[in-house]
Amino acid sequence: MTTEPEVLLDVKGEAGVITLNRPKALNALNLPMVREILPRLRQWAKDPAVTRVIIKATGEKAFCAGGDVRTLYDLGREGRTAESLAFWREEYVLNDYIGSFPKPYVALIDGICMGGGFGLSAHGAHRVAGERYLFAMPEVNIGLFPDVGGTHVLPRLPGAFGVFLALTGSRIRAPEALACGLATDRVPSAAFADLEAALCAGGDVDATIAAHRAPPAPSAFTDRADFIADTFGRPDLAAILAALDSAGAGTGPHAEFAAATARDIRTKSPTSLAITMEQMRRGGALDLGECLKLEMRVVTRVAAGHDFYEGVRAVLVDRDNAPKWQPARLEDIDPAVISAHFDPIPEELELLAPGA
Repeated sequence: MTTEPEVLLDVKGEAGVITLNRPKALNALNLPMVREILPRLRQWAKDPAVTRVIIKATGEKAFCAGGDVRTLYDLGREGRTAESLAFWREEYVLNDYIGSFPKPYVALIDGICMGGGFGLSAHGAHRVAGERYLFAMPEVNIGLFPDVGGTHVLPRLPGAFGVFLALTGSRIRAPEALACGLATDRVPSAAFADLEAALCAGGDVDATIAAHRAPPAPSAFTDRADFIADTFGRPDLAAILAALDSAGAGTGPHAEFAAATARDIRTKSPTSLAITMEQMRRGGALDLGECLKLEMRVVTRVAAGHDFYEGVRAVLVDRDNAPKWQPARLEDIDPAVISAHFDPIPEELELLAPGA
């Protein structure tokens, strides 16, 4: 009985094509996949016959639903944290390499794109959303934080929308992704195969995508954009929650949304929320590589802590959706403990040199 490869790597015409091939696992990213993709990208970067790279996925449900956190959970529970950290370390190196890839890098995203899928797509120049596009960075739900370069991308989204996404884990569709810049183009799902074929045939990448582009639909957050910008643009988590509570207690147009959002945020891991807010504060001044080095420091501490394992247990293992966070309340968070997550570690993340 043959086993399908988890990632397919081909050259078609002028394009190097990466196909994530774990549809039953929603194309979740694991370490063997990372170890296949990165060397091939480095090869294609130096191959004059390859003028662009396309990354896509099999199945209609997901581009990539994230990293394989259940495996990371199991490794941690078994005392094999060094192995789980190897995944994050090598994944972050891949994320950085995508961000500096010297040729057009086109992500064809039609389905769920979360966590690790964000890391595989967000740092490339072209992020094409299909009709099934569904994005979220839901790490605060499982005691983690929006990594894989979230420290770099999310603080840069306009109107504090990235801060909103990071603290709430909210899901958005293609219109919202286009409005905030997470997606660069919208192409009908039925046209993805034609677009891929045209890209493989060569020619100007921008013009090829433009020829298949569909007009954007209005964002569901258009009427709330100013409210989100004002509320989530505040300097700290306490101020954001105070603004939500105030609006939620009133009778204004955003009262119901504000109250529900405040309630939802308070269900997340307090430690994860505090880490995430610190990411958003620091990330705007750092380049992608610096952000990923910071994330490696944080994830090293998170992997040695409590909330990640408790969050995965509650959501993915026992599925009781009743995590017992430590500490349980935002008011009990020690700022010094959060700050220490960002301190240097003995084995800092080492990125590939440009052109390597």
